[in-house]
Amino acid sequence: MRVNNLNLWPIGNCQVSALIDENASFVWACQPRVDGDPLFSALLEPKGESALPRGEWRVEVENQVSCTQLYLRNTPILVSRLTDADGGIAEVYDFCPRFPRQGRMYRPVAFCRIVRPIAGSPRIRVQLNPTTDWGANDAARTSGSNHIRFLTAPQPLRLTTDAPVSSLLEGRCFRLEKSLHFFLGPDEPFVGNLGHTVATMLHQTSDEWRDWVRGLAIPLEWQKVVIRSAITLKLCQHEETGAIVAALTTSIPEAANSGRNWDYRYCWIRDAYYTVQALNRLGALDVLENYLSYLRNIVDDAKGGDIQPLYAVSGEPKLDEGVADALAGYRGMGPVRVGNAAYTQVQYDAYGQIILSNAQAFFDERLFRKATIDDFRALEKVGDRAYAAHDQPDAGLWEFRTRTSVHTYSSVMSWAACDRLGNIAEELGLDDRADFWRERAEAVRRTIERSAWFEEGKRFAATFGGDDLDASLLQLVDMRFVEPADPRFLATVEAVEKGLRRGEHMLRYADEDDFGLPETAFNFCTFWLIEALHLAGRQDEARALYSKMLERLTPAGLLSEDTDFETHELWGNYPQTYSLVGLINCAGLLSKPWSAVR
Repeated sequence: MRVNNLNLWPIGNCQVSALIDENASFVWACQPRVDGDPLFSALLEPKGESALPRGEWRVEVENQVSCTQLYLRNTPILVSRLTDADGGIAEVYDFCPRFPRQGRMYRPVAFCRIVRPIAGSPRIRVQLNPTTDWGANDAARTSGSNHIRFLTAPQPLRLTTDAPVSSLLEGRCFRLEKSLHFFLGPDEPFVGNLGHTVATMLHQTSDEWRDWVRGLAIPLEWQKVVIRSAITLKLCQHEETGAIVAALTTSIPEAANSGRNWDYRYCWIRDAYYTVQALNRLGALDVLENYLSYLRNIVDDAKGGDIQPLYAVSGEPKLDEGVADALAGYRGMGPVRVGNAAYTQVQYDAYGQIILSNAQAFFDERLFRKATIDDFRALEKVGDRAYAAHDQPDAGLWEFRTRTSVHTYSSVMSWAACDRLGNIAEELGLDDRADFWRERAEAVRRTIERSAWFEEGKRFAATFGGDDLDASLLQLVDMRFVEPADPRFLATVEAVEKGLRRGEHMLRYADEDDFGLPETAFNFCTFWLIEALHLAGRQDEARALYSKMLERLTPAGLLSEDTDFETHELWGNYPQTYSLVGLINCAGLLSKPWSAVR
């Protein structure tokens, strides 16, 4: 029986992705893109009976005693070694094709598996049973001598294979005597020699990823952690549009039976900002350029009006939230939500994040497309919205559903929007606009310093006129609102750490929200604390806490959104871009310099 945990290994090609469990089974994958209907839905436990394991693609050896897994170096290509009781060994290579072909990137809606005999005479069973209608039904199928056609939604898929089709259809064991190849992709005849073509795809995909990694500017220490995080962040970008999703999953609860089950397969302006910021530090400009294209379309469609906190990867603004009743949920902990009602919320920090994400494009000569005066004019409309909202209540970055406040984080993002527009205007030689935006920035600063200041504690508060704390106050330096040595910042760090730290972890906030008191720590906030400790000169403490976070990594080297601060078990959607950003940023801050080895 499959163990249901977050020890999952992502594969993908920036069009589709899949999560493979610790027994080499596909348990989650959506098509034709990350926010589509899951053809593999076992992670969220489809209800009802089925002749084959529902929502899975299993490869197992008879009398299996172990499965060891690793990625091919600097790629998202997974190798699983399956061993039976007699020492027989089979290896499974799993990947999604991605490589240049005919002048463009080939990244089909396709999943490839190669199963190779390594030792002994292993007998294997391959069971492929995709679902439709959010886990409600097994996909109807027809078959031929070398293929199985599945009527999945919204488009049918075809498995082409040189394995015995009848054994696949009936889930029968057979002896593995040669390498077998599986290409699950578009519903069309497979052209060419299957074995040769899929093996060539494996090598071309490996070369493409290794070449991308080779261009990263990584720190001396924790290189494997940074590389794996960077690869996975890139997998979270839907390359066709440039959107970056918050995670590859929906409805993994933030804590057991908490009801905090959300669909994260969409592009949050905030999450994407932090993602491109982290990858920029590594020199991965391709992700930034694609995302800026996505943002320009969002801004154009808004026509100077409200910007939502999140959008579909297509740019579609409407993400109505419902429940997939045919799925019991992760460990049976429903509901499984599809869509996210947060798109209707007012979250004013998004205006600042749009401008901060775009600012580099006005200065960076490496970009294929440097931003222009016309782009600046479009961003000024976003800046107008940021300025107008800087002292207005919103749902805040933690997306409270039943209350609003004037959140300090949102207001500081409005300040940053005005400040960066002033910098951009100066770069473009628009002195009058530079003065205009700097005057606005100074006015917002005065408001924040007056209204977010908690005099009794000699520190900043999370909301205007309040005394409350949340971890976003640790971002005041990152947004350049204060200097690291500012006594106000140091006092704020001390208060946040005292109020929100739980051992080796940080809460977002400690007060009750729509679902009661928080039960788990938010991993990204722990990384914010590590950054703040570093900035406060507490370097040894920062490194020690970072080392503790590395102990929480899954076997794939990744993190989800949340951690139980008592048991250290991971919860929340996976892999979480926020958490991977924290791994990258803190490694860059804390690492010894490359000069140490020269």
